Amino acid sequence: MKELTRHDLFSEAKEYAKIQTGREEVLLYGKTDGKAVGTFFEKRFKDHLEANYQVKIGNSAKGIDLPELEVDIKVTSVVQPQSSCPFDNAEQKIYGLGYDLLVFVYQKEDIDIRKVGKLDILHVIYVEKQRTADFQLTKQITSILENNGNLEDLMSLMSNVNLPVDDIQAKKLGERILRNPPEIGYLTISNALQWRLQYARVISEAGNVQGIHRIL
Repeated sequence: MKELTRHDLFSEAKEYAKIQTGREEVLLYGKTDGKAVGTFFEKRFKDHLEANYQVKIGNSAKGIDLPELEVDIKVTSVVQPQSSCPFDNAEQKIYGLGYDLLVFVYQKEDIDIRKVGKLDILHVIYVEKQRTADFQLTKQITSILENNGNLEDLMSLMSNVNLPVDDIQAKKLGERILRNPPEIGYLTISNALQWRLQYARVISEAGNVQGIHRIL
């Protein structure tokens, strides 16, 4: 079998989403837990990739789904398009998660007469890692730098947004920002024990911003 490339991943994600859309599944009937629905679809997709390509599937609990391609797979409801991911360090909110995201956005419907559930895959979005930072924070950082802001301004911003860093970490991070300004991210990332990622902005901007691809 051939090795999975990013081009293959785009093609497979698009075709798999089309095939699965509208498919009736007994196992999905009555399920309202978005994590359970997402896990069901994600496992089926990863099984499909393994059956057709030479690919290493990672452990979602400990790392990313496709480590060789540096891609994590997310499956989320259009009702509230969000998911969680492991917290590594506070810099992820400014410089991105460190890997790309393949996001499937679904709408679920139960058909009571047949006791089945079905998913309609409404969007498939690919977000390159440089666009996986927090939108509001990177916009504010960019504004500070464009207005000749200094280290103290950046540290004050980090404090105001409750970025999980101490003063020493904030100073080092501020110095890094001055040397290497971040790109604008397009996720909304909420502070928690795990990052909470929200995808509404990448759904609306896919295809309009470099690094955010609309696959479907």
